[in-house]
Amino acid sequence: MGSSALVSTYSIAACDLERGEWGVGVQSKFLAAGSIVPWAEPGVGAVATQALANPRYGPDGLALLRDGRSADETIAALVEADEGRDDRQVGVVDGQGRAATYTGNACLDWAGGKTGPGYAAQGNILVSEKTVAGLVQGFMADAGRPLAERLLDALAEAQLAGGDRRGQQASGLLVVQKDGGYGGMDDVLVDLRVDDHPEPVAELKRLYGMHQLLFGKTPADEWLPVDDALAEEIRASLAALGYADPSLEKSFNDWAGTANLEDRVTGVEQVDPVVLAQLRQASGRPGV
Repeated sequence: MGSSALVSTYSIAACDLERGEWGVGVQSKFLAAGSIVPWAEPGVGAVATQALANPRYGPDGLALLRDGRSADETIAALVEADEGRDDRQVGVVDGQGRAATYTGNACLDWAGGKTGPGYAAQGNILVSEKTVAGLVQGFMADAGRPLAERLLDALAEAQLAGGDRRGQQASGLLVVQKDGGYGGMDDVLVDLRVDDHPEPVAELKRLYGMHQLLFGKTPADEWLPVDDALAEEIRASLAALGYADPSLEKSFNDWAGTANLEDRVTGVEQVDPVVLAQLRQASGRPGV
């Protein structure tokens, strides 16, 4: 079933059925582990493939899930067809939130996994089983938060519990949601990777913060009405940054486009408080 790569690591494949989100979080002492381990499709499921990883487990696993196989059935079909099954590790969550994990008997200690409603957590060449317990603890700490944040918390707790016994290098976060991607034109809600870094989970959290700044959504009832005083403040801030078109809306849109905040701007009758804070910071004007 294709070539293999030694991706000894810890990961969690999970879903949030209420939000319609599926995803995978991963950390490994392996360059660009995020390019191999995580696979997900909204309404279908999520797959994490690792150890002496078979990358075909990703697309093949999603195809099996798409055809109606459960998480257990999907793993059974993958490993049955793979002569290298003893060296593989894989976690699967299906479209109904059922989870399964598999660890081949030749995976290096410590190796194993845990499953529960909506998650499959696994790892190999770990300090101890506490790393996988940390994945579960971090993921379950606050079930009301977005899936991406829960996956990040899982990775952080796993690292605190010992992590990969060889150390740290790379991390990845993939979350999908139907039409949840850029501009509502694809399904990739979050797709971030840290390929080589001394603290990859911390760096992944930093990147996620930037992602939320640019692509997150503030509830409509939290937007601020732009009265005359706020309009004048915005105009002065934009002018300080070199955006002084007679049309406030044009200046505002031009600056927002340059700052990559255009997804958070819809005219100048109301303003997203996140955007206003960024404008104030960029212009050096503290606001009122």
